[in-house]
Amino acid sequence: MSEASPKTQRWKCVCAYDGAGFAGWQSQVPGERPALQDVIEARLQVLFKRLVRIHASGRTDAGVHALGQVFHFDAEWRHGPEKLLAALRSGLPPTIQIKSARVVAADFHARFKATGKRYEYHIHLGDADPFQRPYCWPVFRPLDVAAMQRAAAVLQGKHDFKAFTAENGSERESTVRDVRRLEIVKRGRRIKITAEADGFMYKMVRSLAGVLVAVGEGKLTPAQVKDILASAKRTALVQTAPPQGLFLVKVFYS
Repeated sequence: MSEASPKTQRWKCVCAYDGAGFAGWQSQVPGERPALQDVIEARLQVLFKRLVRIHASGRTDAGVHALGQVFHFDAEWRHGPEKLLAALRSGLPPTIQIKSARVVAADFHARFKATGKRYEYHIHLGDADPFQRPYCWPVFRPLDVAAMQRAAAVLQGKHDFKAFTAENGSERESTVRDVRRLEIVKRGRRIKITAEADGFMYKMVRSLAGVLVAVGEGKLTPAQVKDILASAKRTALVQTAPPQGLFLVKVFYS
């Protein structure tokens, strides 16, 4: 009697990556740098002998890193999760690590079932060493952390964050987000901004980080940040922090 074919299952994976060598998460037209999605899908195609599409919790830009990006795919696999994890890991570059793989309900969706995300943005006061420089924003002016914290308090809560996104999409999409946490912690020469919300728009975290640094430098006041938020208009006052300091840390599901 022949062995029964495995049934199609939905797999949820958590991965980490160094985004420096990639053109962001989303599949791209072939160019000099690959997209993370393309690299992982190529590995899955080797394993399953067919094209397997993956769906992530969201896109990260070129140069942005992740500790806990989530994606899902549908495939037939007759072995256990441990063997799938090992098979995935063995064919990926060292800058991508699949941290976990497990079967989930057929209606799970990495993007649409997500209830929130946590990002961290890392700043270094002065010139960072070669081992830290690729993962932070070196800022060479003193920063008033207390002023940054006051501005962060203004930005917490449920607001229209249209002034803090570079999105040029449909006007019908809501730009209201609930920022549950916007915390700034300084340890030595390192400053970490932790941002947690029900969702983030295109370049929103980097825009928040850029404005907070501008406050720290004395270019903006917390009161001006409040006015920018209320205006719901993107202006040159909102700078976008460089990508290498940003990490997607965790995606939340109910």
